[in-house]
Amino acid sequence: MFMRGYSHALRHWMRVLLAAFCAVACVFTVAACGSNDAGKIRIGIKFDQPGVGFKKSGTYVGFDVDVARYIARKLGYSEDQIVWKEAPSKQREAMLQNGDVDMIVASYSITDARKKEVSFAGPYFVAGQDLMVRKDDTSIEGPQDLNGKRLCSVTGSTSAATVQKKFANKVQLMEQPGYAECATALFSGIVDAVTTDDIILAGLAAASRGRLRVVGKPFTQERYGIGIKKGNVKLATQINNAITEMIQDGSWKRAIDDNTRGVAYTPNAQYNPPVPTEGEN
Repeated sequence: MFMRGYSHALRHWMRVLLAAFCAVACVFTVAACGSNDAGKIRIGIKFDQPGVGFKKSGTYVGFDVDVARYIARKLGYSEDQIVWKEAPSKQREAMLQNGDVDMIVASYSITDARKKEVSFAGPYFVAGQDLMVRKDDTSIEGPQDLNGKRLCSVTGSTSAATVQKKFANKVQLMEQPGYAECATALFSGIVDAVTTDDIILAGLAAASRGRLRVVGKPFTQERYGIGIKKGNVKLATQINNAITEMIQDGSWKRAIDDNTRGVAYTPNAQYNPPVPTEGEN
């Protein structure tokens, strides 16, 4: 009887010690205790940009998503090993620094200020600020035509201010929380134009079923890069090699065409397709 009780107590304490050991191990390595993200790649994208990065009925679509999938595959990950995470503009640097994601593919422009905090691979695309108007509106063919007009951009964006400062100081500015709201305001005649990067506008126009069009005269340059943790030269080189392959095998152009279907949109051939060399030194 004594031995049976002793054996039972011993097994109980072994279970307690094992649980405690696993709890301590989790502090040092999440993977050791069966993290859902173990063996996966976590990629930050936008969820609210049709044609670029968009969450639709539980799936993810857009040019950035296609680029991210291609890169992940070249890095050795299958589709079910990708964990998609929403990457709002203001949180991108923190997400990389905190290790919340392994990379960010979210219309993320390469700038000197951002390179102080994170590293980039790419560019994989060079966008340009442009305008979107109603299909039959021929009165706006460039930012200089916006004096006296109403222009929509997203809250926190500098794109509308750029138009006002450099091209049309009498333009009336309206801010909305997202691009979909700007597009709705354009449909209904509340505003006369929407401004942001051309590929984002092309995605919105494609989703409008022919009611909106992109003017097609970009007036800035935005080099889209893949954000990664600062100093990860090896990963930057691997990503750049994948982007180069995507361009060379035709997948890059197919991704552009698929995500802007129905819109007369062509990337600026002076800068596209780009040569990805960021982050390799």
